[in-house]
Amino acid sequence: MQLVVQAKLMPDAAQASAPASTLRTLNEAANRVSAVAFDLGVPREYELRKHTYADLRAQGLGAQAAQHTIKKVRDAYTTLAATIRAGHLGKPGSKRRRNAESAPVAFRPEAAHPFDDRCLSWRYDQRTVSIWTTAGRLKNVGFACSSEALEMLVEHRRGESDLVERDGVFYLMATCEVPEAEQYAPAGFIGVDLGIANIATTSTGYRAAGRGLNRHRKRQAALRAKLQAKKTTSAKRRLKKRNRRERRDVANTNHVIAKQIVTEAERTSAGIALEDLTGIRQRVRLCRPQRVAIHSWAFARLAAFIAYKAKRAGVPLVSVDPAYTSRECAERHHIDTRNRLDRARFVCRSCGVVAHADRNASRAIARRGEDAWNAGRASRVPAAP
Repeated sequence: MQLVVQAKLMPDAAQASAPASTLRTLNEAANRVSAVAFDLGVPREYELRKHTYADLRAQGLGAQAAQHTIKKVRDAYTTLAATIRAGHLGKPGSKRRRNAESAPVAFRPEAAHPFDDRCLSWRYDQRTVSIWTTAGRLKNVGFACSSEALEMLVEHRRGESDLVERDGVFYLMATCEVPEAEQYAPAGFIGVDLGIANIATTSTGYRAAGRGLNRHRKRQAALRAKLQAKKTTSAKRRLKKRNRRERRDVANTNHVIAKQIVTEAERTSAGIALEDLTGIRQRVRLCRPQRVAIHSWAFARLAAFIAYKAKRAGVPLVSVDPAYTSRECAERHHIDTRNRLDRARFVCRSCGVVAHADRNASRAIARRGEDAWNAGRASRVPAAP
């Protein structure tokens, strides 16, 4: 399992300008390679290297830096092709798709760039790195990270690390290969219902977020709308800053929710049943206020956080079909549109059970998760001779 660890670079005054000029030089070179790739119809990496490698070396890039620049461009075109095939840029002939296909892929001056172990070496005991730059090799560049992140770097770092710039501060994003824990046999399942009023509700009674977080989100949306209406340079700068802050806040909230759910499952030796929300935006038809609410939270990212934390802890995880879970009685499994009185109340028309709607849905998801797990185990059991 691959995880990314972030380390903040802390160069001294003499070293401070080198990372910035290196990133800009590398991304300018990537734009030139991208133009060549576009003109040639995006050839294979080997063919692209034959047309661009000598030019990059002549302009002062090191051998490894030139190789990584070419690979970075080719990977960008591969990602673009996959995005188009998946339909994320619209149908053939749409404006977004035409714009993407009619010009070379462009790289921002501060875009991330990969460094391998030949260009970047770590000194964990001294908390320093040695990194290649266009101004020469920088040695003894300090870095800062948490003690947990440092332990993960020492034990599990593998492969490349990306150099990233954010507001004039530089970070190294290191890839770590963390082994997955062995899964245990679950003694039941915890169902997780994702929603608007409550970001996540579990069948054990845990309810995440709620009205306080939703009020905060509405307040942030109102502030964004005011800044967008101004259309001034300072307003755009503040919007960009607020966007990063909101993204960090959402990521932190999702991490807290995911950790709480996985910890509870591990403590009770239970598995986790999650709704499979793949393609939810294409399947569900909602009015405008509901679209804003359901699309403004990173539910897919929350599910990804739960998945990787469950793998690290050895917690079994299954995805289930969420169809009709909001209308199904968790006791008698009776499905009726009238069972759901409103956003919060559930009353079964068959047996009369009264419950919180999200709690009832999470219990229905838990049952489906257990059924899916047992069905998967039965399919792997060999037939009796």
